[in-house]
Amino acid sequence: MSQSGALVRRSRYRELQGWAKRGTKVANRERNPWVVLSVLLVGFFMTLLDTTIVNIAIPDMTKSLNGSLDQVLWFVNAYTLVYAGFQLLAGRLGDRFGPRNMFIAGLALFTLASAACGMAGTPGQMIVLRAVQGLGAAALMPQTLALISSVFPAHRRGAAFGVWSAVASLAILAGPTVGGVLVSSLGWRWIFFINVPLGVLAVAGAFAVVPNMQSSRRSRLDLPGVLLSTIGLFLVVFGAIEGQRYQWGRVWSFLTIPVILVAGALVLGAFLLVQRVRQECDPLLPFQLLGNKVFSVSIMLAWAVMFAGIGMILPLTIYLQSVLGMSAVAAGLVLAPPALLSLLLSPIAGNLVQKVGGRALLLPGLALYSAGRSTRWRCGTCRRRWPVPRRESCLLPASWAL
Repeated sequence: MSQSGALVRRSRYRELQGWAKRGTKVANRERNPWVVLSVLLVGFFMTLLDTTIVNIAIPDMTKSLNGSLDQVLWFVNAYTLVYAGFQLLAGRLGDRFGPRNMFIAGLALFTLASAACGMAGTPGQMIVLRAVQGLGAAALMPQTLALISSVFPAHRRGAAFGVWSAVASLAILAGPTVGGVLVSSLGWRWIFFINVPLGVLAVAGAFAVVPNMQSSRRSRLDLPGVLLSTIGLFLVVFGAIEGQRYQWGRVWSFLTIPVILVAGALVLGAFLLVQRVRQECDPLLPFQLLGNKVFSVSIMLAWAVMFAGIGMILPLTIYLQSVLGMSAVAAGLVLAPPALLSLLLSPIAGNLVQKVGGRALLLPGLALYSAGRSTRWRCGTCRRRWPVPRRESCLLPASWAL
């Protein structure tokens, strides 16, 4: 009798578990995906904003922290280096522990590091804390794309990714503008303190509305792939960043910039060989993705556009303040029109993708981008108060949106 009672209770317990799981899935589907997207975009916006917001504060940070130019440049580079080097690992950790959990963990780390950056007293402290901030950003960034793909049905993802693209463009272009206002009104430390209330709200929102979707199958971590990809990316990015500083020569002892770049390329080659062997057992980089021409071409084009776009922001902001003598606010406002136009046009482009397809918008977008970039040379010889050509201010955001 006791055994039959135990069997009944066990059966009832399993039945209740099944109901709970089904109820959780229904609740996840019933959540408004646009509310989930708004929470994700707050964290996403903060991380991309911090790739450019520091640029406008470099003159003030140099004076306040008594840093050399090389040290101050690493305030930007430390963040970028860690941000780029750990995203592959972060994507795999999201598969293993759930994108919501990794998003919250990365956002919490980013917020705490932002508060610490605002209190840094030496250049060394700032460089280390910026690296920690980049680690938090790398942890949450891949999770936004995974969660958007999960919460939006296929027929609405174009509009969702259009909004995501608009926020990305706005964050990158608005960094100097927001930074200029904060530096001029409150001081450079507030470019970091501003992240704290936003981060706290985003973490609370993530706990409240972002569904906790985990695969029933736990992906393997692929430690050899993680180590090789992280080390290889670190060496290549470090060599590219520090090449000009060391005049592409010796860094220390026998280490030179070419040696570092070649070593990074060899490590990445070893990573690809390891991934080739592991294609049947949870590879970090599935080769079937690279075999997709649409995916491969899209990645290369996105890399080229972002490389050219973000690469101009740092020298342009220094030029506006140091050569033209603009204030931080005025220099930031120079880049405000492109940011606003990109914000308005990206959702429209996202909806057009659903109707006419991405290929129909790709070539016009690249043509507009090339036309906008062709006017950049005028900035070098222009001494007027609005040194960025008006045609570029319109063409570039239109191309980013497409």
